[in-house]
Amino acid sequence: MEDCFRSKQGLCFLLFLCVTDVLNVSIHYSVPEEKKSGSLVANVLKDLKLGIGELSDRRAQLVSKGSKKYFHLDAHSGALLINDKIDRETLCGQSELCLLQTEIVLQNPLEFHTIEVKVEDVNDNAPRFSQNDFQLEIPENVSPSTRFPLESAQDVDLGENSIQNYTLSPNEHFRLGIESKKDGRKSVDLILEKALDREKQPHLELTLMALDGGVPQRMGTVQININILDSNDNAPQFTQSEYEVSLKENSPRDTLVSKVEARDLDFGSNAQVTYSFNRVPETISNLFNLNEMTGEITVKGEIDYEKETSYEMSIKATDGGGLSGHCNVLVEIEDVNDNAPEVSLISLTDTIQEDSPLNTVVAIFSITDHDSGDNGKTMCSVQMNLPFALRNTKNNYYQLVIQSPLDRERVPEYNVTITATDQGSPRLTSTRIIHVQISDVNDNTPEFEKPLFEMSLQENNIPGLLIGSVHAVDLDMEKNGKVTYSLLPGEPGVNPAASYISINSETGNMYALRSLDYEQIKDFKVTVRATDGGIPPLSSDVVVRVVITDENDNAPFFLYPLQNSTSPCNELLPKMAEAGYLVTKVVAVDRDSGQNSWLSYELLKATDPGLFSIGAQNGEVKTRRPLTERDSSKQRLIIAVRDNGVPPQTSTVTLNILPVDGFSDPYLKVVDVRQQEHEDEGTLTMYLVICLASVSSVFLLCIISFAVIKICKKDPEGTFIAVPPHFPPARPDIPENYTDSQSGSLSRNYQYDVCLTGGSLSSEFRFLRPLIPVFSMADPNIPVNHKTSPGSQDLSDCLEDSKTKEQSI
Repeated sequence: MEDCFRSKQGLCFLLFLCVTDVLNVSIHYSVPEEKKSGSLVANVLKDLKLGIGELSDRRAQLVSKGSKKYFHLDAHSGALLINDKIDRETLCGQSELCLLQTEIVLQNPLEFHTIEVKVEDVNDNAPRFSQNDFQLEIPENVSPSTRFPLESAQDVDLGENSIQNYTLSPNEHFRLGIESKKDGRKSVDLILEKALDREKQPHLELTLMALDGGVPQRMGTVQININILDSNDNAPQFTQSEYEVSLKENSPRDTLVSKVEARDLDFGSNAQVTYSFNRVPETISNLFNLNEMTGEITVKGEIDYEKETSYEMSIKATDGGGLSGHCNVLVEIEDVNDNAPEVSLISLTDTIQEDSPLNTVVAIFSITDHDSGDNGKTMCSVQMNLPFALRNTKNNYYQLVIQSPLDRERVPEYNVTITATDQGSPRLTSTRIIHVQISDVNDNTPEFEKPLFEMSLQENNIPGLLIGSVHAVDLDMEKNGKVTYSLLPGEPGVNPAASYISINSETGNMYALRSLDYEQIKDFKVTVRATDGGIPPLSSDVVVRVVITDENDNAPFFLYPLQNSTSPCNELLPKMAEAGYLVTKVVAVDRDSGQNSWLSYELLKATDPGLFSIGAQNGEVKTRRPLTERDSSKQRLIIAVRDNGVPPQTSTVTLNILPVDGFSDPYLKVVDVRQQEHEDEGTLTMYLVICLASVSSVFLLCIISFAVIKICKKDPEGTFIAVPPHFPPARPDIPENYTDSQSGSLSRNYQYDVCLTGGSLSSEFRFLRPLIPVFSMADPNIPVNHKTSPGSQDLSDCLEDSKTKEQSI
């Protein structure tokens, strides 16, 4: 609960940064060095004018300017405590003013309070000489009042705690000369008061003592060994009394800094000059090296501008006779850009919602660079292709805010690289990567894989059969991305698809609820809705079309001759017919579709198998040869029709053919197709036009004939006998649009009329070939009146006479 409350406080604090000004107040404290960790520096509540507990409520943070944190803040009591032991000499060296800067950052509202803690020096270091003893060689002819510089003692303390005085052990030849320099340091010279006599006293031992002014007082001693030499009246002289050079920091080892040169007018060993450092602190001897023979000063240690900006050193040139000369070398350190900016993260919201408003604060951080001048000026940036931007506040503090809308489905997380660059040459860069996670909201509707789903189902299926499945994808996460499926109700008054299929709400699998019949329903459509689990839920719809595929479950059915009819079907055949004569055409249909309805005809059995043939595709029964006297007077044919399904189904029908005499038929002659192969192709178009006109005329003639036949049926006493075709009665399980074996529809049908005159011995057989299908228009449930007319009786007598003649022959 406390973490949630703190998160809310952080968010309010970040939002408050966007609309308020930032305050900055400086507070000054002082603390002695070497105090123990946990020691109290001061209580900031009074200086900040805050109450007890207000620091904790405002999420106070102590931000150190350096890499090491010397203080920490008790947010409950307001006490500023020492975090680590402070050594002023290590921290600031010989600088007079030693300050440690830190900042207190308060939120709600945002305030910056700079705290400057002055580190006060204590007398924790005794004066120290670089050597345990000094060796001096002094010619005996040196005149009184000659000064011999001695190396000063070093005390890293400052002020009164530094070296205040030197004392020399009692002797009759020397006294001390002490001088204060501009930088506060004291130089010590050994002054000759009484002439030396090597023959009386060739060696002197003196003790030099350095005293500081601290409490308690500390001291350091060194032994001075003096050897008295023979006369050497010329001391080395430098060409310059002071050398000024510049040196870049981070110069590599053995880099030449400067070269000093001294000359001696003496001769021999008294003119040989050697160089050495004189009265320099230990730090200089650690950083620089002096070639005692050439006077070249080279780099020995690491030169850092941030630690010291200049160095001053004294060089002594000594000849072989013991005389020496001195010069000063001032080395100015030039700053180079050797410190990269540092990115310090103060506050971070690592998880944000994808619908967060613009300018929402994600993180707060600061940039510091320890270089000076342009090398210490910094710039900050983030990648250009991210929906985040930087906002600069004060004191190199930055805010990372949202600048464009977020979309978790497109990018679920970001690695924001903060790049800080200074303005030095060459520029240095440092980076800090912030990981920001985008949390999900329900802003995406489920999307189906297709705009329209088509599934196929074979008829006569078993209930519960899997038809197929639909699938929708929701780009959201967890419950926002969980999709459930449902069927939408159909239109009122229409058989609902829910009675045919069902859908699994989890997987989208669709199942058949019952067995379907292709002949009753070819296809149907249903609307499926996909709904996610978000609040509020989002949904999308898709249409699923289910196509019923046909199965070969229906056997072919003969329309002519009528299958399963109780009365036999008789066809008349003139005995004068030639080979190829069209006797009749059988017609069959199949309720199935596609290749299941493709029909082929076959002559299974015949009285004379060699007399008749049937077209496998069109069902036309033709003569294979002319009739002879030996042929039977009644031919019986059993015709089978087979569909193209798997497995195929077959039906049979019986056809009786009666050969007769005395018929004349304009179509008895068989047209030889080969005679037309050599006709002029140029007349083909004309023939097509003529055929089209003829077909149209025959169509009108058939309509008129059909009307006349209907009228004749109503007059049973008429002269002519209209033989009604044997078509099957209308069955509810047979559709109206039957198809033949090739084209899918009945392209033609045949009607036969026999017209006989009463009492005539001759008859005329007329064969018509209409171009439109003729179906029985009578009610199949009404019986047909088979009243025999006189013409019919004459036909029967004629047939009997013909049969008698054949038998007599």
